Amino acid sequence: MTTYIVLMNWTEQGAKSVRESPKRLDAARKQLGDMGGSFKAFYLTMGEYDMVAVVEAPDDAVLARFSLMLAAAGNVRTRTMKAFPEFAYREIITSLG
Repeated sequence: MTTYIVLMNWTEQGAKSVRESPKRLDAARKQLGDMGGSFKAFYLTMGEYDMVAVVEAPDDAVLARFSLMLAAAGNVRTRTMKAFPEFAYREIITSLG
């Protein structure tokens, strides 16, 4: 499984219906699970982003599809970063020679 950091901001639509946000999170969690992925952590944040999630997905295509489904719902905008765990980081750095 590949790990991704998903940075999210509410759209105007999402902010207007913020009280429904926990239900939308539950639906997103189920949707990603049905696609073979999972939420590892979720945070409400203060600052540049409203929410941050750490998720896993089988591959980039699955996460891209999930992100597009979130965007199509119109409640959040996302920025996604692929995350390499420490062992992969060490392998990448070691491979530099």
